[in-house]
Amino acid sequence: MSPSHPSPDAVLRKLEWTVIRRLDGLLHGNYRSLFRGFGLDLADLREYQMHDDVRHIDWNVTARMQTPYVREYNEDREVTAWFLLDLSPSVDFGSQDIKKRTVLIEFLGVLARLLTRHGNRAGVMFYGGGVDTVIHPRTGRKHVLHILNRLMNRPEMPAAPETDLADFLRTAQQVIKRRSLVFMVSDFISKPGWTEPLAQLAQRNELVAVRLYDALEMDLPDIGMIVMQDAETGEQIFVDTHDKGFRKRFAAVAQAREAELRAALTNAGVDALELSTTDDLVDAILRFVDLRKRRSQLAGGGLPKHLEASHDVSVA
Repeated sequence: MSPSHPSPDAVLRKLEWTVIRRLDGLLHGNYRSLFRGFGLDLADLREYQMHDDVRHIDWNVTARMQTPYVREYNEDREVTAWFLLDLSPSVDFGSQDIKKRTVLIEFLGVLARLLTRHGNRAGVMFYGGGVDTVIHPRTGRKHVLHILNRLMNRPEMPAAPETDLADFLRTAQQVIKRRSLVFMVSDFISKPGWTEPLAQLAQRNELVAVRLYDALEMDLPDIGMIVMQDAETGEQIFVDTHDKGFRKRFAAVAQAREAELRAALTNAGVDALELSTTDDLVDAILRFVDLRKRRSQLAGGGLPKHLEASHDVSVA
């Protein structure tokens, strides 16, 4: 590692002080909104009792029995998380001082540390033209440092074959043996065909798509003649950003890709956390927590009308 770059320990310490401490204060230690719905096995059904969580009401059984029934679960307290990291050349792009890879490293450091400090396990897979590294899940701060060290000492790829996320996801299905919490961290610049294997992986696991992007990929400013380089192949072309027609066509293509990507994630039933190179990581994670909490409330349904007056229901 170059002396001018911080060590993995320095990076993790900074994240612990500047990001994780803020999250602790804002979330008050409650990370269930992040890891909702993981590791729960249906154990039994019983009649609803006062102070039961209405989100556990089984509405099908309730309708048949004409009285409220709730599901009881056995919870697997240990969470196994996998981080699928797309490290193809396009992830090394950034129009300002921060590259998408930097955002990826910080996200990994924060989430892996949040998990492992509570006894959960985290593993990673690296993809760069193919899956070339698998670090199996373990717990503890030293394990997170090991992952960061491997990641931060990995050289950038000047060019590579076109990214094939479908191949990455199929390999992940073979490697991940037990139901896990999976973070797919990528800019999703890839060959088509990855949506089906993404949906298949999401059926067996709780999957979160962490989408990395840079503002310049969405909209070109008027800055005259510039060289644009394909981040995957290294091919370069000159373009005139004074040309309004070119900027308009560029924006239209970017908007169409955005709509296609969001539709694909929605159809796969996957929650998405969008991370820009200019985002505050804490704010982005809190937005995502709020989204998942609201989805949990909607999925749980409302309280039956004859119970609304007698119960004050709070949502964790």
